[in-house]
Parts: sequence; structure tokens; C-alpha cells
Amino acid sequence: MPHIFGAIRLAALSVLVCCAGYAGFIRGVALLFAPDAANGDLIRNGAGTVIGSRLIAQKFTLDRYFHCRPSAVDYNGAGSGGSNLSSASPEIRRRAQALIAESGATEERPLPADMVTASGSGLDPDITLAAAQYQIPRIAKARSVPPETIRKIVRDGISYPGGFITSEPFINVLELNLKLDRLN
Repeated sequence: MPHIFGAIRLAALSVLVCCAGYAGFIRGVALLFAPDAANGDLIRNGAGTVIGSRLIAQKFTLDRYFHCRPSAVDYNGAGSGGSNLSSASPEIRRRAQALIAESGATEERPLPADMVTASGSGLDPDITLAAAQYQIPRIAKARSVPPETIRKIVRDGISYPGGFITSEPFINVLELNLKLDRLN
């Protein structure tokens, strides 16, 4: 019987160290080295109200805004997940055909793949530079501004989140759309 109490104490200590201790340590390191990201990388308006996160995609449907990648979870942060649809999927084909019809894609101006395919999490906040450039004519027309104005905002918003692993430029959609709203 005394061995059972020792085993229970060891199990309780292991849970405390592995769950609470480790989580607390990682949270402390994150707060020390990346306090914004550790707290959700929240974006606030002038009044201090949270309007979104740089880390989670939001749904934008109006023509005056840049659109994110499609989301398999309808941009629900509580239930992230990919769609597992292949490029030959009828759903992907329908989505691509609708976007092609809406945007007027041609062989000379093909639709970027990330405008049709969902990300692995369904909550990817960034789009590729190609996807952003593809949407510029629609946004410029909807906002009645010269396309070059939108291009400059896109250029200023380029980041390289892959660091040295990948040199592909990405743009955060929420930040881009907030800059667009400051135009008008």
C-alpha cells in the first residue's frame, strides 16, 4: 500500500512539472522575447478596441478589400483545420471557376493558386504577393483610386515570414485592409 501513495505523489508531481511548469516556462520565454506574439499579436484601433490579430485570418467579402485564402473552417479560430481537397477536387474546380468568372482571369493573367486553395489551418492571415497583385484592379475600381496607390500599399506591406527557409514574399491581409481604410 505505501508504494501506491508514492506512485500517486510521483504522478501528481510529474503532471505539475510537465503541464504547469513547462507551460509557464514557455509562456515566460515567449513574453520575454516576443511579447506581442505571446499575447496574440492583436491589432487595436485608436480607442484601444481589439479589431483583429495578425496571426488569424478574417473573412473579407467586399470588393473594396483584399480577400484571404479560402477557409475550410469559415475563419473560425476555435476550429482550425484544412480541407484535404486535392487540386482535382470538384469543389476546388467550382471555386476556381467562380473566381475566374468574377476576376476575369486569362492565360496571360492566371489565377494564383492560393486564391483557390485553403491553407492547412484554414486561418492563414497572409496571402502571396501574386495573390495581392491579382486583386489590385478590383480594389482600385471599387475604391475609385489609381491602381498605383494600391500597389504602393502592397509593396509597403511585404514581409518574409519564412525567414531564411523561404524567400517568398507575403502580405498580411488584415493590415493591408486597414491601410486601405485609411485612404478614404
